[in-house]
Formats: sequence, C-alpha cells, structure tokens
Amino acid sequence: MPYELFLALRYFYSRRRRPLARVTALFAVAGIAFGVAAFIVALALSNGFRDEMRDKILSSTAHITLMRRDGGAFTDYRALINRVREVPGVQDAAATLYDGALISGANNSAYAVLRGLDPESARSVEQLRRSLVQGTIEPLLNDSSLTEDAKEAREKQSAQAPLEPDTESYNASQSEAALPVVIIGAELAARTGLRVGDVGQLISGDATLTPLGLAPRYRRVRVGGIFRSGLYEYDATWIYVSLAVAGSFSGEQKPSASAISLEVADIYKVGEVSARVRERAGQDFITVDWQEANRPLFAALTLERRMGLFIIAIIILLAALNITTTLVLVVVERRADIAILSAMGARARSIMLLFIIEGALIGAIGAALGVLLGLLISIIGDRYRLVSLPADVYSISNVPFHTRAQDVALAALVAFALSLLATIYPARIAARLRPTEALRDQ
Repeated sequence: MPYELFLALRYFYSRRRRPLARVTALFAVAGIAFGVAAFIVALALSNGFRDEMRDKILSSTAHITLMRRDGGAFTDYRALINRVREVPGVQDAAATLYDGALISGANNSAYAVLRGLDPESARSVEQLRRSLVQGTIEPLLNDSSLTEDAKEAREKQSAQAPLEPDTESYNASQSEAALPVVIIGAELAARTGLRVGDVGQLISGDATLTPLGLAPRYRRVRVGGIFRSGLYEYDATWIYVSLAVAGSFSGEQKPSASAISLEVADIYKVGEVSARVRERAGQDFITVDWQEANRPLFAALTLERRMGLFIIAIIILLAALNITTTLVLVVVERRADIAILSAMGARARSIMLLFIIEGALIGAIGAALGVLLGLLISIIGDRYRLVSLPADVYSISNVPFHTRAQDVALAALVAFALSLLATIYPARIAARLRPTEALRDQ
C-alpha cells in the first residue's frame, strides 16, 4: 500500500479522537449527501413529469398527423391510408376527424371537441378501450349504419315538408335506441352531469342554410361510456364518436376524414418518417409530428430541468467547500507531521496527494450516502405518490419519480469531482509548508 494512502486513511480514522475535526468532517459528508440526494430527486421528478406528459399525449394523439394543406376534409382516405402504410417506419395509420361542438347535459353545457373514431383502426380502438372507466365502446363501433339511416330520414322529411329547417329533420325518425353513441371524458361528464346511458345534445359550431336562415347543427346522442386518459385537457373536452357519425354531423354527405393519424416504430425519428410520408402523399398534404405540436411544452420542461440542476450543482459546490475547511484544519493540526515527512524526503506531490485522498474519501462517502438517500426518497415518493398537482393547471394529477442509472451516476460523479476540486487549496498549502518554520512553531 502506498504510504500516502496509508497516512490518509490513518488521519481520517484519527478524527474520532478530535471532536472539532470530526464535526467538520460530518458536516462535509452530510452536505455532500444531501446535495447528491437533491440532485437525484430533482432529476427523477423532471424525468417523471416529462415522461408522464409524453406518454399521456402519445396515448391519445397521433405520432404524426397527415392533413390537407388547405385544411379541408377528404373522402378518399382509404387509398391514402394504404399508401402511407407502405412508408418505412410507419406501423399503423387511421383516419380521424376533429370538430368543435357544444354538449348539453342535465347540469350544464360545455365546449367539446368531437373526435371521429375509425372502427377499422385496431390501435385507436384498443387505446380507447384501455382508457375506458365506465360503459363499453361496442355500440360506438356499430354506429356506422346510423349515417345512412339519418340521411334517408332527412331526405324523406325534406320531401314531405320542404320548408322545415334542416336542424329539425336532423333528428327525425330517430328513436331512443337509434341515437348515436358517444364516449366522453371523465371531467367533461362531471361538468355536464352526463352519465352512462344518459341522452345529451350536441350543437355544432358550423351553421347550415335552411329556408328560415342559418341554423346550427344539433343532434341528440347517448352516452355509451366514460374514459379517463390521465391528461386533463383531453378528459375535459374530448368526445369520441364513430367516424361516420362525425362526418354526417359536420355536414359531409359521404364518409370523410380531416386527418390521418400515423403511428411510427420510433417516436424520436418522427422527423425522418414525416419527410417520407409527405413525399408519398404528395404536395397537397402536410404533416405535424408530436414533437412539433408540443415543442413549447417540452422546451419549457428542458429549460426548467437545466436551471434546477444548475442551482443544485451550486448547492453541492457550497457543501464541498466544507471539505476545504476540514482539510485546512487538518493542515494546521498536522504541521509537525508534514514537516517531518518533508524532512524525511517526501515530495511536495506526495504530500498534496495525501490530502487529496483524504478529501476524496469524504466526498466518496457523502456521494454514496446521497445516492442511497436519493434512491430511497424516489422509491417512497413514487410508491405513495407524494407529489400531487392540480390537474386543471398542470394537466396531470401527480408526478412519478423516474430514476435512471445515468442520472444517478452523474450526480455521484459531479459531487465527487467537486470534492476533489475543494481539496486543491489545502493540499497546496500543505505541500508548500517549510519544515523549519513548522518545527520552530511547535
């Protein structure tokens, strides 16, 4: 064993018999430990919030959305789906339609976003089925036949009474059992007072021309189920209807879609896949991937993460300065020992190494304790959901703790590096100590 390591371990062990040096060393270890623990917990919270937002967003929205450049609807979406499914990197494609509406229930009315669900898309159906908390989606999947029935009823009513407004004929000949089925978000259901089996009324923002003037489109619907995605914005506004019913409600005579939702194999390569999809679809189409649609959100999260880590790194640096104080006290106490070592031929580099090793031991112990403390807090916090948030402000109700091996290693490495940095000044003082002056002062 090198004598520098032997003496460093001996000095470190001898602190037990020196109360002042022991207290300063304990404060140094505690400061490093709490700094590392805070670093790990902050990284776990940052990762958890970002991952939770990303997963909630991607569980209900498309990885890539393909739309017409002019924003219009298209009826030949089946052929387009078949073309884009052949693009490398695309796993699935499904048609959808978005439309704004007002839904009225027993207690209140609220703004809603209608989303057309393609029954032929296994992924979309399975995602909605997993998020369902009440009811069933089977009646919604069979709603495609209601479009033709409503169209025939409207034509018959118009032939019999051509002066009747179109909004009245929209619900003509519809019995309670034949009403279109919708799946609404849990927050929207609570706000409107609608429950499974209740009948509500949808009012579209698009007006239709009738003999009596412009009138809004409306339709009575039956609530077939309630879903909870975990993202407040979706749970408070979204209403799922079959794609055919959504198209007829928006005034389209044929089944149509406003967008094609694409699922890709690698969510972080959506830029490359988007370029290939645009090339295959043609110049009349544009794409918006999940990163572009949520760029401000994730940019804000990245900035918050960096600033938080910078502040915690400063805290660790301040804690590491305790090591400097501790080693300065050791140098003062060991002046005679240092002088004797120098007189016996010890080089200045060896004396510096002795104190660097001692400071490194303090930093290593503090970093190890900090890692254990940080992992323990993260496990307990994740298990008992200790960090809760108002869902209407932050979109999610609680933040999970997602610890990663590289983050834990980074925290320990930063603490250890700062601990070594804090040993340089007292080690240089010890190396420059002249033996004659040190022995004369004894």
